[in-house]
Amino acid sequence: MQFGVVVREFLRFCELERQLSAHTVAAYAADLGDFGKWLAADLARGEGEIGAAVLTNYLEDMVGQRKLALATVRRRFACLRAFFRRAAKRGECTDPFAQWHPVLPRRKRLPRALSRNEAAFLLSCGGTAGRFVGELPFGTILRLMVATGMRVGELCKLGLHDLSPDCGVVRIHGKGARERVAYITDPGLRRDLQGIVTERRRAGLNGGALFLNRHAAPLRPQSVRSKLRRLAKEAGIDRRVTPHMLRHTAATLLIETGVDIRFVQRLLGHSSIATTEIYTHVSDQALRATLERADVLGTLSAL
Repeated sequence: MQFGVVVREFLRFCELERQLSAHTVAAYAADLGDFGKWLAADLARGEGEIGAAVLTNYLEDMVGQRKLALATVRRRFACLRAFFRRAAKRGECTDPFAQWHPVLPRRKRLPRALSRNEAAFLLSCGGTAGRFVGELPFGTILRLMVATGMRVGELCKLGLHDLSPDCGVVRIHGKGARERVAYITDPGLRRDLQGIVTERRRAGLNGGALFLNRHAAPLRPQSVRSKLRRLAKEAGIDRRVTPHMLRHTAATLLIETGVDIRFVQRLLGHSSIATTEIYTHVSDQALRATLERADVLGTLSAL
């Protein structure tokens, strides 16, 4: 197998046929690049076909020698599984994972979300923060992300045609070419979005990106990240705030409010409810409120 050639075909397949995001394709390229670099040295030591023994050596190198994080190791092996499955299907090699099934522990990391006070203050600051083309307050973008839980990449992909006429429904282009629908229930946010659409039509534009930067080009995720980081610092939030924290915040607030987890799963676009269930472990505010209402000691002292 010509490893480099097969890698290029796999990445093309991921980009064109699976329609994975540019970020995911770049991550696959980096993971396969790391394996390819290690593989060149390993094959030079006399190894033959890429099989379970080679992959075991690679695992030992990542864990024992380089001391990589477990999340990194899991991600790279998930990438390799997909890569060899594709290559075996095309008859370019045998799939080493067909007989070898490494069991890597999964560490559950609780998602980092903003508190209600932090989120409210951030949104209030965003309304008057720096503006993009069309005098659009950055707060509109923040409110949309908190209301829908969309990823920053999904936000930047939004087009004018993804909004319903009353801007109450948004079509989101998610991972793996999967689409989902989010509903805008806040009247103020709908008015802001309608204002963007009206402005574009006045300019003779009926299509294109919904959010533009100061150069009238589609807004990029990195611009949102940097602006959010500056805004959080100005708002006095000490920890690092990222756009993905707004997604976590949206899910956490919905769970705390009592929204059915299946609806939260649908809103976030999770393919498995197991991914959404992690938010049931971070609703400390809801747990505290429930315990206060239960008042176990109070009921005992009343006896």
